Amino acid sequence: RDAQSKSSEFLGPLHGIPILVKDEIDTAGMPTTLGSVVFKDYRPPLDAFVVARLKKAGAIILGKTTLSEFAAGDTYGSLFGATRNPYDLERTVGGSSGGSGASVAANFSTVAVGEETGASLRRPGAWNGIVAMRTTAGLISRTGMYDGYPSEPATMGPMARTVRDMAKLLDAMVGYDPEDPLTALGVGHFPESYTRLLDRNSLRGARLGILRESIGTASEPASEDFKKVNVVFEKNIAELKAAGAVLIDPLVIPDLKKLLDQRAVNSPTAEEALRVWLGRNPNSPIKTRADIQNSRQVDQIFPPTKAQQWKRTTEPVDLARWGEYLTARHQLLLNLMKVMADNRLDAIVHKSVEHQPTLIKDGMNPPYVTNKGVPTLNTFLVYVPSITVPSGFTSDNLPAGITFLGRPYSDATMIQLAYSYEQNTHHRKPPETTPPLH
Repeated sequence: RDAQSKSSEFLGPLHGIPILVKDEIDTAGMPTTLGSVVFKDYRPPLDAFVVARLKKAGAIILGKTTLSEFAAGDTYGSLFGATRNPYDLERTVGGSSGGSGASVAANFSTVAVGEETGASLRRPGAWNGIVAMRTTAGLISRTGMYDGYPSEPATMGPMARTVRDMAKLLDAMVGYDPEDPLTALGVGHFPESYTRLLDRNSLRGARLGILRESIGTASEPASEDFKKVNVVFEKNIAELKAAGAVLIDPLVIPDLKKLLDQRAVNSPTAEEALRVWLGRNPNSPIKTRADIQNSRQVDQIFPPTKAQQWKRTTEPVDLARWGEYLTARHQLLLNLMKVMADNRLDAIVHKSVEHQPTLIKDGMNPPYVTNKGVPTLNTFLVYVPSITVPSGFTSDNLPAGITFLGRPYSDATMIQLAYSYEQNTHHRKPPETTPPLH
């Protein structure tokens, strides 16, 4: 890339930018291990659609990043063990895109690509003090990614130390891909450049609904840990107001928890998504879920509860239960959109994670504490954008974040609001374990 620059052969906006990619996204010439010994020798021959776009824009793919095994849960796996948080080496980076989050926080790369199905971009984003975004479904292709098409919630997303860097990365990621029909929904819904829309004053006059209700997985509102995050959030609310935002506080979304409880995890598209991904590698020794189930390494999958899930024969999908979830998803989207319309809101703001990063020892030992305090509202709804931005540190000197969540395909607005908040607060500071580069 240096030589190309000297000869004026400039490839694109990411020319020479070092990028790391979550290890469930295919990069030709590198393994895709899913963090598991089962896939330690898996070598995809083709780039994922997004990886090909990044290379075309001039990026240098340095390598792959750790993740929770099979991209579900916290960043522990049979192939690499636990990934440590740069802000406290005894704590987790979150998951499942924990390696991507830690690598950016620790200056191992300029930006990174992660993926989110539940909260896998926003949790490691918040817990590693960086910016991370899950866009509206359909903006970013999943071709060449584990758990991609025809699933809906899972999507790749950009992770960076600043909103501007994240926007530059996102510019190169979005686009229509015929192999991922979901991206047809995104056509016409992204600007020529998100970066050009950044405005430090975007919060001025913006109407924001403050969601105070606890909606995190296994959150403990009475605990001291929860309260430490809440102290930061109270300061964040004051910062939004100081930046000129009009706050509707508190915002109440009818039947929020009741509807969120209708989430169904046994998806009718899971088997097909696995087949589609593996089908891009005709030489793969693993071709079906049964091949994983019958692998000699299946007992090494971590934690043991996850190994048992893979060893079990899958039960038929309960389509009635799935239908109940889809009905609840539709109703909650209507409830949320109506509240936003009635209050003329530009975005909803909530804590990115309701607890501090958990201790590695608690995640590596029974009962395997993992997704504590994680809101999954956006991925329950699928078609809404959500971005987390650093919002300060708790009394334990651990990073926290706030999330801007918007209407379907209002991604540009969420980026503008996050940028304005970042520029008005400048909360991020690098971890002491990895000093800033000079």
